[in-house]
Amino acid sequence: MNIVMILVELVGSLGLFLYGMKILSEGIQRAAGDGLKRTLNLMTGTTFKALLTGIAVTGLIQSSSATTVMVVSFVNAGLLTVVQAAGVIFGANIGTTVTAWIVSLVGFKFKIAALALPMVGAGFLMMMTAKRKSRVRDYGEAALGFGLLFLGLDFLAHAIPTPSADVVEFLADISHMGVLSILLAAATGTVLTVLVHSSSASTAIVITLAVEGVIGFEMAAGLVLGCNIGTTVDAFLASIGAKTNARRAAWIHIMFNVLGSLWAIALFKPFLAIVNVLAGGSTIAQHIAMMHTVFNVVNALLFAPFARQLSALVSRIVKDKPGEDDIPQRLEYVAGPLMDSPELNLMRAQKEISDMAGLCGTMFARWRDVLRTKPDDLSVEVERFKSMEEYADQMRDELSRFLLECAGREMGADSQRDVGILLRMVVDLEDITDGCFSLILLLEKAENRGLDLDADEIESLGPYAQLVENSLRFVKDNINRKISDEQLAVASELENSIDDFRSALKKKARKRLQTGANVKAELLYMDIVRHIEKVGDHAYGVAHALRELR
Repeated sequence: MNIVMILVELVGSLGLFLYGMKILSEGIQRAAGDGLKRTLNLMTGTTFKALLTGIAVTGLIQSSSATTVMVVSFVNAGLLTVVQAAGVIFGANIGTTVTAWIVSLVGFKFKIAALALPMVGAGFLMMMTAKRKSRVRDYGEAALGFGLLFLGLDFLAHAIPTPSADVVEFLADISHMGVLSILLAAATGTVLTVLVHSSSASTAIVITLAVEGVIGFEMAAGLVLGCNIGTTVDAFLASIGAKTNARRAAWIHIMFNVLGSLWAIALFKPFLAIVNVLAGGSTIAQHIAMMHTVFNVVNALLFAPFARQLSALVSRIVKDKPGEDDIPQRLEYVAGPLMDSPELNLMRAQKEISDMAGLCGTMFARWRDVLRTKPDDLSVEVERFKSMEEYADQMRDELSRFLLECAGREMGADSQRDVGILLRMVVDLEDITDGCFSLILLLEKAENRGLDLDADEIESLGPYAQLVENSLRFVKDNINRKISDEQLAVASELENSIDDFRSALKKKARKRLQTGANVKAELLYMDIVRHIEKVGDHAYGVAHALRELR
């Protein structure tokens, strides 16, 4: 019965610790959503910048699993290259050591409840008194999570019984088995991290066991090495069914931690000697935190200069799927911790919107080619346009559902406003694809009815359509950022030029009707002019929305 009670207390303590960590991470992610997005923009630079980004993001949200799952998702969406992802993953492993230092420096210095209970109380009051979508509420949630995390740690420390003489003797025997004892400890740490889905939590458990005297420093070090291997599971799971580059990013994470653990095991005694020198006469908890930090920093220093070579190696191991780039990909919800930060999901939605803008440009440019070259079998082109238009409809449905899901969760007022703007952009872009499909149907109609458009009429559409194509190109080039008033003025000038051209073309068509031109052919021509102008209108609508983004 005593063993059952101990197990119940351990499970309950661990549950409280993990729940506190979850609330802490979610609160910080929501409070710093915009800051996280600005930080993530650094990923477009060098490997060193990506490394710093990984450290900053993971140190902030207190979860390397969340960061690596996020990275895999961004690679899958095309926001990051594999090389950039490698740098972020290296940094994430350093950032995750922050939790170990908090636990070692704060968790066992004094009575934890003295810090935890006031934070729970303050966090609860901030959440109850602040407005629903205010930053104060988010910070209150983070404070509450911080308090619960340390309460769980306190309960965990008290739940672990003082080891008996037999247990101490058994652990001493195991620790003298050389490399085998280290391998056993690493395997145990791996399994523990897979079970709790958090290397920060499993490392905190290891520190607690060491402080309570259950395990020694060497055994704790072996367990921490296993924790670093076990944390790769979340990224691997997130990559299942994803695109090739996303699976490559997950494998870089696995190789980084596994290969790093192998050198640490091979040089275990010298490695711990260096840690002991750096940690000096500090507590065993701080020795473990130092070991965790040194391990990940050395790993990052070893692997970062070879990020491109490692990416190339992984590319040879994980082969491209045949025809993957030709298969339209429906937008999928991001699994795991990323969904806890809707603001970050907006970045992925913007990437999909960029792809949609590219599809609009492709369809309109293709229509211009068809108009000029008159293919032998127009029905093939009609089917091609129908397929692209149906895909655009799917994108509209998926993106709208995705954005509404984001809006239904806790997020900042600015992000809520951006969701509405992005929804308008999706509608305008889908209307552009509808317009392009209507234009190809008009050409099919002309062919089926034997209506020949005059060569001069087709030529006159060239400069007019070119203005619309320029407008679509402007939208595609600026789709992922807020534009300035000067840039909006450029889009407005294009829109005015399109309107003036439309009026001039319609006026010429009416004159041809008055001189006895084919009525049906001229009406169809004016219909083409009208649909081209509508495409330009929707492109300007997207440009106007880009100006409203924050």
